[in-house]
Amino acid sequence: MKNVRKLTEGAILLAAFTVLLLVCIYVPIIGGILNLFLPLPFILFATKNNLKNTCVFVFASILLSFITGAIVALPLTLAYGLTGAIMGYFIQKNKSRTIILLAGTVVFLVNIVIQYVVTTTFFHFDIIDKFIKMFHESLKIYSQTLKDMGKEKQGKPIIDRLEKSLDLIKIIVPSVFVMSSFLAVFFIQLLSRPVLKRFGVKVENWKPFREISLPKSLMWYYLITMMANLTLHPVSGTYLYNALVNLTYILQMFMFFQGLTFIFYFFYQRGMPKSIPLIIFLFSLTNSNFLYIIGILGIIDLGFDVRRRFLKKE
Repeated sequence: MKNVRKLTEGAILLAAFTVLLLVCIYVPIIGGILNLFLPLPFILFATKNNLKNTCVFVFASILLSFITGAIVALPLTLAYGLTGAIMGYFIQKNKSRTIILLAGTVVFLVNIVIQYVVTTTFFHFDIIDKFIKMFHESLKIYSQTLKDMGKEKQGKPIIDRLEKSLDLIKIIVPSVFVMSSFLAVFFIQLLSRPVLKRFGVKVENWKPFREISLPKSLMWYYLITMMANLTLHPVSGTYLYNALVNLTYILQMFMFFQGLTFIFYFFYQRGMPKSIPLIIFLFSLTNSNFLYIIGILGIIDLGFDVRRRFLKKE
């Protein structure tokens, strides 16, 4: 009886996954939002079944996706299916939400990297290279338009800046993969929580955003990376240069995140409206100087344990 129940649950969840998958493939606009719900059937199944049954469920979903959506569906199934399965497994083991987030991020990231390598090596299709070439063509058209209008000199600094940005994009591809994986799993976790609770799955609550604090070791990694940039002077195009640039971008994002949580904490302690730190965050997205200031606040908060000192004064 118990096995029949498990088979029924598995079949229902596979059917739900198949419907979601087909919508994601054939209805791009809606699918762009619904793809974050693709791991949900895997999370639900993995939370209530052992690892062996979960592996069978993942294998069945791969076969089903190939039958219904052809080869296009396989990358989605592998990325979201494996991520959902590992998240569900860790939920079953009562791991913290931070551990679940990190585990899901690693699995999702590995999938992205493998799929990127496969498409570039075997199918000779590099989506990032295609994007850069397309942008280069747009810049050429823009440059020619300015030339025809007699405004070539005024537009040259902007075009040069955009060209440099494109060169930078090539270098920071690993950082983009890491941050996009982290954000994807973060939103998957956020969106799946109400559904999991509805189905009786115990999920640990997040701390309030203002109380989140990153490990202090990240500050030392950041400082070491900065020192390496200043002392080693790596040559552009070398492996060391690319590695340091990517590390710098990733760690700067962490410092910005830490600074942002501190701002929310500070205004909460002062009893001020939540809208103020939210406005500061939105403004920082349009002003790079504010990004650096918030990042510096994050470094100070981590390095000098400002929140604890703040509480002592209170």
